[in-house]
Amino acid sequence: MSSPASADDSADDFVDGFDYPVLVVTTVDPGTGHRAGCLVGFSTQASIDPFRYLVCLSRSNHTFEVARGARHLAVHVLDRDDPDQREPAELFGTRTGDEIDKFARCAWRPGPAGVPLLTGASRRLAGRILDRFDLGDHVGFLLEPVQVEGDSAADPLGFHGVEDLEPGHPSG
Repeated sequence: MSSPASADDSADDFVDGFDYPVLVVTTVDPGTGHRAGCLVGFSTQASIDPFRYLVCLSRSNHTFEVARGARHLAVHVLDRDDPDQREPAELFGTRTGDEIDKFARCAWRPGPAGVPLLTGASRRLAGRILDRFDLGDHVGFLLEPVQVEGDSAADPLGFHGVEDLEPGHPSG
C-alpha cells in the first residue's frame, strides 16, 4: 500500500501539465536608473473593472531587487509561433543582471517613466505599481496599465516552450 502524498506533492500534481504563459518583465529604478528584466512564469489578470494585472517576481531574482525601488513594470508577451521570440526568452531567462547588461543585447526603447519596452515583443503592457504582496518566495506586483500595445492575435510562449532553459537564478 502506498503512503498518502503530502499536500505539497499533491499541489505539484494539481498543476502538472499546465502551460502557463511565460512573460518578460522589465523595470527601472528611477533613483538609480538601473534597468533589469527577467522571464516570469507567474502572472494573471487580477481585476476586470478597473483592469489590473498581477506579476510575481522571485525574491532571489536580480530583477526583484531593482523592482523594489521601481514605480513601473513592463510585461512583454513573446509569440509562441515566432522562432525569433525564443531569443529574448533565453536572454531574460538564463542570464542574470548581476553579471551582464541584458539591454545591451536586445532592442528596446524607453516607455512610460523610462521603463524598458522590448521592441520585438508581440504585446506589451507598461503599468504603474499599485501595491506589492508577500506571496512566499515570490512578491506580487499589482499593476495599473498606463500603456498597452501590440498584436493580441499572437499566442503566448508557454512554460513548456522554455522548460529546457537553465535559469540565471534559482526560481525559489
